[in-house]
Amino acid sequence: MDNLEKAKKLICEGGFTCVVCDDLNVHTSTMRGVAPLLKWLDEGMSLQGFSAADKVVGKGAAYLYILLEVKEIYADVISRPALETLKNHNIPTSYTILTEAVRNRDNTGLCPIETAVMNIDNPHDALAAIRNKLENLKNSR
Repeated sequence: MDNLEKAKKLICEGGFTCVVCDDLNVHTSTMRGVAPLLKWLDEGMSLQGFSAADKVVGKGAAYLYILLEVKEIYADVISRPALETLKNHNIPTSYTILTEAVRNRDNTGLCPIETAVMNIDNPHDALAAIRNKLENLKNSR
């Protein structure tokens, strides 16, 4: 079983939201949204060469995976902008459901992270926009 298949199997059977693995390491998370990706970035983890499986990948998550340098991604659900972003950065991507955009958790509109990065074309600018949006959401509660 290759690493992408291993990550897919873990996400399907383990109740995780996100799984990354290479030949020697497996990292899993049950955190929602982009939280596990930001955590790994903040910890300075290098996921270069890792395969990733994720429940939902929007454009924001796509940029974070690019910054984490994963080699390939599987998503249960992926947005068209995320798929295009990953393709533009030469990251092979497979998925089950392709959607026009990721919806928010209440299903009342678009995901705020997807919206925050919609017109951004640079991973570092996307990271700044994601952090800014999360701070604004935290402060508005």
